[in-house]
Amino acid sequence: MKKTFVRAVTGAALAGLVVLGSAAPALAAQDAPNDVVVVDEPDTSDLHNIWTFAPLGVPVLGLIQSLNGVPGRLLPS
Repeated sequence: MKKTFVRAVTGAALAGLVVLGSAAPALAAQDAPNDVVVVDEPDTSDLHNIWTFAPLGVPVLGLIQSLNGVPGRLLPS
């Protein structure tokens, strides 16, 4: 019974640390609410290959090429 209680307290403490750790960026932003962070757009000038061309939101040609190689990797030769 004592071991179960210790595990429960330890689990609750670790869960609390995870929650507080994930809230740290939000708590840090309260100090300077008027500061605006400006992020420049990424350079995408050289992203025109089969792995990055994504007309449907998914790199279709790269996906087809990747799936085409699956049977050769799964089945022994």
